[in-house]
Amino acid sequence: MASSTKYIFITGGVTSSLGKGIIAASLGKLLQSRGFSVTIQKFDPYLNIDPGTLNPYEHGECYVTDDGAETDLDLGHYERFLNTSTSQSNNVTTGRIYNNVITKERKGEFLGKTVQVIPHITDEIKNNFYKLGQEGKYDVIITEIGGCVGDIESLPFIEAVRQARWDLGPNNFLVIHLTLIPYLKAAKELKTKPTQHSVKQLLEAGIQPDILVCRTEYHLPAEVKKKLALFCNVQLNSVIEAMDADTIYDVPLLMKKEKLDERVLSKLKLSSKQNTDLDEWKDFLGKLKNPTQEVTIGLIGKYVSLPDSYKSIIEAFTHAGASVECHVNLKLISSEEINLDNFKSKLSDLDGILVAPGFGERGFEGKIETVRYAREEKIPFFGICLGMQVAVIEFARNVLQLPNANSTEMDENTPHPVIDLMEEQKQIEQMGGTMRLGAYTCELKRGSKAYQAYGTKKIQERHRHRYEFNNKYLEQIERAGMLATGKNPDTGLVEIMEIKNHPWFVGVQFHPEYRSTVLNPQPLFVKFIEAAIENKKYK
Repeated sequence: MASSTKYIFITGGVTSSLGKGIIAASLGKLLQSRGFSVTIQKFDPYLNIDPGTLNPYEHGECYVTDDGAETDLDLGHYERFLNTSTSQSNNVTTGRIYNNVITKERKGEFLGKTVQVIPHITDEIKNNFYKLGQEGKYDVIITEIGGCVGDIESLPFIEAVRQARWDLGPNNFLVIHLTLIPYLKAAKELKTKPTQHSVKQLLEAGIQPDILVCRTEYHLPAEVKKKLALFCNVQLNSVIEAMDADTIYDVPLLMKKEKLDERVLSKLKLSSKQNTDLDEWKDFLGKLKNPTQEVTIGLIGKYVSLPDSYKSIIEAFTHAGASVECHVNLKLISSEEINLDNFKSKLSDLDGILVAPGFGERGFEGKIETVRYAREEKIPFFGICLGMQVAVIEFARNVLQLPNANSTEMDENTPHPVIDLMEEQKQIEQMGGTMRLGAYTCELKRGSKAYQAYGTKKIQERHRHRYEFNNKYLEQIERAGMLATGKNPDTGLVEIMEIKNHPWFVGVQFHPEYRSTVLNPQPLFVKFIEAAIENKKYK
């Protein structure tokens, strides 16, 4: 298979959650800073077609791309680091592979052949490996294989990687194996045996890793590196140390120091197009680590016991905070714990309040109390998706005096459905991939807080929801002082709500956090932090 695109595969061993996504994103950043065009894709070994129907406690947040794909949260890292968009093709699950193959079989495309894991499933996996490369846009494609080597469910992916070496040829193909070097406190030593076993499993599957990236809490002494090189059949300078970092944004610089990008370039026979340019990145890190001020912002949601559920929001605060040299002390507060009796004690020390997205009625009334407190006490407020809907419901109940106003998601029989299902959503019975998904246009009202943030009349932001603001109530709500300052120009659906006699009260139907990157902080987050800084001055 002739191709000018180079393919890098990243596998993981010993344990999951070692940070394959961060290593992939960091390597991508280093190659990009040398002038190469890079994209990263993630292959997940679970059977769900996509993460859209997964509870955030299962797999962290579901990330949404411009083209409306519900994907793994690692794609968020890829976009935040590389500052480029991903798509449906960048995240593939076992479920999708099998679904494609079974659909072809039902159509008779296999001409009566017995359909098997090899070659049919592995061929389908390989087709998806190469799909982005056929666009001719990328010099390098990094493919992260989810899960752990040795897992039954990832075997077909590992076999497909083995076959890919023969398809692509040795100079177009590279395997990086990410592994763990644990430290045994009792013996006071670093142990290489788990890594040896993990590489042995890869070798049994027919894959020799080219580079080992070793996660460790302590520096690897020369003899440990030598031992790893010897027993894992890897060149000594291809044993890369990956120390725990203060922030994930340190990792590209740490990997540069370890010469990961140089090893990759030499093995793929690539000559660097330019010297590495990481000045903007270093500038961001400088601001991130040396803030001149600090604010405390409450993130109110129902999945707070797993912060990965709000990964993109947390990272958006990091980017926006650094841009104004402010450390954002983020307090994650469960909306289920907030009620009429305790809301003041829970919320009084906050400089700003964000009500997070979510589904279902658990913790809903706690969110209502939170919004009322932010509105009445004039605390900067930011509502995202369900957070905007809660703001509208609270306003309808307490300002318009419609006591049972609600969303039909929470109460089908509410007399005042200020938030309701779109007509086309009422017929839908399937859960997966059926929401309003992906990027839509929104037109902003001049003079609004949103317009001041973006500095432009038309914006595009990503969506993931079923329920919408009910325009039947718009006139009544606007008369009382809550204004629709952003609308979809094609459908007239309300996208942004603001309260005019309030220092900063903005609710958005879309998910602005998905678009935030290191080099382009999301404007609404920047303005929200600035409003929180102002609010703190007057406390």
